[in-house]
Amino acid sequence: MLSKSTEYAIRALVFIQLENWKQKRPGVIEIAREIETPPAFTAKILQILTRHRLVQSMKGRGGGFFFTEDIQQIALYDVIRVIEGDGLFHRCGIGLKNCSNENPCPIHHDYMKVREEMNRIVKNETIYSLASKVAAGEAVLGRMLN
Repeated sequence: MLSKSTEYAIRALVFIQLENWKQKRPGVIEIAREIETPPAFTAKILQILTRHRLVQSMKGRGGGFFFTEDIQQIALYDVIRVIEGDGLFHRCGIGLKNCSNENPCPIHHDYMKVREEMNRIVKNETIYSLASKVAAGEAVLGRMLN
């Protein structure tokens, strides 16, 4: 359901948070390596995230990516909206332009339930909550085992 860009963005932000907890500011190459993404594509995604102030960056010695605001407030919904807009929560499950309750596609009513559940998840889960699960060993992120 999520685009590769959004998947990479979420993984990158979680990794940045984990490294920030260790007082480190990871760079693009390190992030891409650890979350198993192409470096150039990762750089473009991080540029978008930085421009929308979901993460900060600093160049030079001691630079890298970091959070300055309360990371607990960045919901996955915010990341999805920045990377791919909010169409994910409104589009037809099979891509029809005029799908609606009045003119439903063959999967409209079932897919509506999926969209509602996805909406609930991404509004409740945050970068902080995902990073906390990885740090506690309850989840993994790319090459990282914990």
